[in-house]
Amino acid sequence: MRMKFQKKSIVASLLVSAVLLGLAGCSSSDSASKADNAKQDNVLTVAWPRDVAEMNPHVYNPSQMFAQTMVYEPLVGYGEDGKLVPMLAKSWDVSKDGKTYIFHLRSNAQFSDGSKLDAEVVKRNFDEVLRQTKENGTHSWLTVLTKIKAVDVVDDATVKMTLSEPYYATLQELAVARPVRILGDAGFPSDDDTSKGVKEAVGTGPWVLKEYKADDYATFERNEHYWGIKSDVKEIKVKVIPDAETSAMALEKGDIDLIIGEGAVSTETFKDLQKDDTLETQISEPYATRQLVMNTTRDTLSDVRVREALAMSFDKATMVDSVTAGMEEAADHVLSTNMPYTQDVKAQDVAYDPKKAATLLDEAGWKLNASGTAREKDGKPLEIEMMYVSADTIQKTMAETMQSEWAAIGVKVNLVSEELANQVKRFKGDDFDINLFSNYGTPYDPHTFVNIVASEGFGYHVTMASYDKQQQLNKEIKGVLKSTDEKKRQAMYTDILTQIQQQYSIVPISYINKIAVYQDDVTGLHFAPNRDEHSFTDIKLK
Repeated sequence: MRMKFQKKSIVASLLVSAVLLGLAGCSSSDSASKADNAKQDNVLTVAWPRDVAEMNPHVYNPSQMFAQTMVYEPLVGYGEDGKLVPMLAKSWDVSKDGKTYIFHLRSNAQFSDGSKLDAEVVKRNFDEVLRQTKENGTHSWLTVLTKIKAVDVVDDATVKMTLSEPYYATLQELAVARPVRILGDAGFPSDDDTSKGVKEAVGTGPWVLKEYKADDYATFERNEHYWGIKSDVKEIKVKVIPDAETSAMALEKGDIDLIIGEGAVSTETFKDLQKDDTLETQISEPYATRQLVMNTTRDTLSDVRVREALAMSFDKATMVDSVTAGMEEAADHVLSTNMPYTQDVKAQDVAYDPKKAATLLDEAGWKLNASGTAREKDGKPLEIEMMYVSADTIQKTMAETMQSEWAAIGVKVNLVSEELANQVKRFKGDDFDINLFSNYGTPYDPHTFVNIVASEGFGYHVTMASYDKQQQLNKEIKGVLKSTDEKKRQAMYTDILTQIQQQYSIVPISYINKIAVYQDDVTGLHFAPNRDEHSFTDIKLK
């Protein structure tokens, strides 16, 4: 779904003070000169809304995942179409019982300080991450880390990983951005406790952190020890620009070369940038799905007919096209079909039909009152709360649209705006009626998605609480995660995802993607299959 468009300048349309970004006093010729000098020095300048923070592979926010993945690499990578590809492990063997993994390390992989990758340093990384998981649960969200019994050195080039039980998603979870990427020996503190920080950002990845100024910029230089194909670009400078519209103006002035990511600029700005003849744009394939997640333990949502009525009483296609300006595609699958094991799942069978929705509500006992404006059952109004993230303008607009369309069939919806942290807290605590959310995407799904549908302690599991076959479904989900038979696993996933979609407790809205806008002298840009990575190594500057 990559796209190119004709474009025009939007500088005149962005009423942003030139004081922002320290642009005051820079003329157009100054900016062009800076950009030209950067090209001559073979430096790619990228805008990012947040400080990249600590370059430690074993920590989380505020450290930015794309930056961590530039420096550190996993044993296994996530490739196109969800295929697993060799990274620091050139190959691997899995025992028939699914509990033993043997990883054969690359002989030519070195860390950025010139030291060699070997089995001892791989074990050192896993031992520290497993220690943190056992002692304080820091990494227990990654299921494989709760199943690893031991990581042992077979010889310098071979690592043995033993699990307590089979877990087919082991390799997929080793491909995530953190915390199972490999730090060099020189980066470990004296007590090996990386939770307190690292001595030096030493990785095997294609880039090395050269210079860093908090909340201003980070410069990464090409790792000359890199085992893979080295980038033609010498350096990547990541400039911290919190405001998306300011980033767009900096791009047009020539101060930066590339804006990339999910929601990197507003939909309106992206449409304007598409018209600029000096810029190029791309839209990625789907990485995740926006979803309506319904709590079926609520009386108002316990009847599948009510959930189906809600699903078919808003014009999804028109809403998505309008709200995202065509940047996102209306979704008819809970998980997009470019993810593993999703290709045989039929689309959720729901079409925009307010009349049928009204009939379903009538059948469920929710009748219009005397005024014909609201529905009631046993004297109780059909009133539902919908939660969305306050900072997400797309979620807000979608929520308001659905609120209006549901009101037309007599359903009252109260919108609640929450900060992201509180939204996640309420979701995990089952403290919601309807939540606007998204699945985790690549490389986490489908295994992470189905696992939390069946697991206590996360909001997804209450979506199937009213399903009369919930226990059987949960058993099947646990079975698919332990399955060692690829053919059976595919059939199980098809059945599991089909059942989930038929309950209308999770309603897909649109597919989330990344966008990229860049100068026309930047070539070779493509999107990484992993949602948390950006592919910079193939970029060239004319």
